[in-house]
Amino acid sequence: MFAERTGYIVWFSDSKAARGLDKYGTLHYMSRKMQYAVMYMNADVAEEAVRNLQRLPFVRKIERSYRNEIKTEYEKNVPDKTQFYGL
Repeated sequence: MFAERTGYIVWFSDSKAARGLDKYGTLHYMSRKMQYAVMYMNADVAEEAVRNLQRLPFVRKIERSYRNEIKTEYEKNVPDKTQFYGL
C-alpha cells in the first residue's frame, strides 16, 4: 500500500544551495543555524539518491535515521499509581 520510507540527515555548508535538496526526496525540516536538513525518500531509490547527494559540493555528511528501527510499542509492567494520588 505505502512505499517503505527512509529518513536521512544531510549536513551542508551552504543553506542557499541546500534548498535544492527536495529534488532527491521529501524535505521535512531544514535548520539554517545548525546547517542540516531532515529528508525522507523511498527506500528502493535511497541508495542511488545518497550517492548523488554525496557528489554535491555543499554536502558535508549524510547520516541515516534509525527511527524505523526504534521500538514504539511499550509494555506496562508497573501498576498505575495515579489512583492513590487522587483528590
